[in-house]
Amino acid sequence: MSSPAPSRLPDEKLLALRVMPMPGDANAHGDVFGGWIMAQADIAGSVPAAQRANGRVATVAVNQFMFKEPVFVGDLLSFYATVVKTGNTSITVQVEAYAQRMRLSHEIVKVTEATVTYVATDEDRRPRPLPKLV
Repeated sequence: MSSPAPSRLPDEKLLALRVMPMPGDANAHGDVFGGWIMAQADIAGSVPAAQRANGRVATVAVNQFMFKEPVFVGDLLSFYATVVKTGNTSITVQVEAYAQRMRLSHEIVKVTEATVTYVATDEDRRPRPLPKLV
């Protein structure tokens, strides 16, 4: 489960969300719930998806989700999101999360990887074609 800690956060990717989990986001031992992390990854992934769709998007699939390291109350989580594929109405986004451990040191650890697919929707929440890139 352990992977080498990166020395710094990625510069080349879009920082979509930065958040610090609180005690209400964790179990009695201070380990953050996986579902809370998944929700944050979904929010982060929706940022570039909505930008590409130029409007509303809805999550239609979690294609892949991997927890690589635990997340603790007080870690500063940075979620990076990149569009990796588009279809007629769909946008697939790769999300990576890094934790800056704030307890004893400021080590940086990649904690989560996910691939999430969104669909562009209209005002009636029906799928709509993505706008053409100019």
